[in-house]
Amino acid sequence: MCEDRAVTTSPTSETGAEASELEVAWRAHVAADTDLLTKLITRHRERQRRYHTVAHVEAVVRHVAELAEAEPVDDLGAVVAAALYHDAIYEPQHPANERASARLARRDLDQLGWPPARVVHVAAMIEATRDHTDPPDRDTAVLFDADLAILGAAPQAYAEYAQRVRAEYSHVDDEHWSAGRAAVLQFLLDRAAIYSTPTGRQRWEAAARENITAELAALRD
Repeated sequence: MCEDRAVTTSPTSETGAEASELEVAWRAHVAADTDLLTKLITRHRERQRRYHTVAHVEAVVRHVAELAEAEPVDDLGAVVAAALYHDAIYEPQHPANERASARLARRDLDQLGWPPARVVHVAAMIEATRDHTDPPDRDTAVLFDADLAILGAAPQAYAEYAQRVRAEYSHVDDEHWSAGRAAVLQFLLDRAAIYSTPTGRQRWEAAARENITAELAALRD
């Protein structure tokens, strides 16, 4: 049993407090001007989203900050920017969301005057969230673990997460959903470790494996 099962989860409702928290992160790590953040938040409030919402972004940004306290990152600002943009484009019926999100991040960060090398780093981290495997550096490892932290949540929070993801794929019938979801979950279980950082493994690995195993059993029942 994982000793630390506490994890920030996406609350049922989104309030102005969430936007304020993202604004603090944006001003600290991205830019003083928040016009582009306002547009980004609007994207995360699109009607097709049930899990990949403003609340999810807030949780990922918060987990990035928590993990960075224990894990040495090379560019915290770049990781925060990647967290803010990693699901900026989210259309469940299209396979290239990560690439499109990375493209948007490049455009916006270029507009804000970020150095080209940092922009490339942010875009690469975002594209790597397609499968969350083999992080090439510590920054990407922290982003991966922050994004996957929900897998190690308490069972009830995990169940709500799974229900919300299913709702985003309501266009998929139950048979195809079960097969596809089971393949993704089995892929995670088959990895030597779900989490890429020592801190992530210590906090969430055992709980994540319990949650995933339980969901897999339900899907195959």
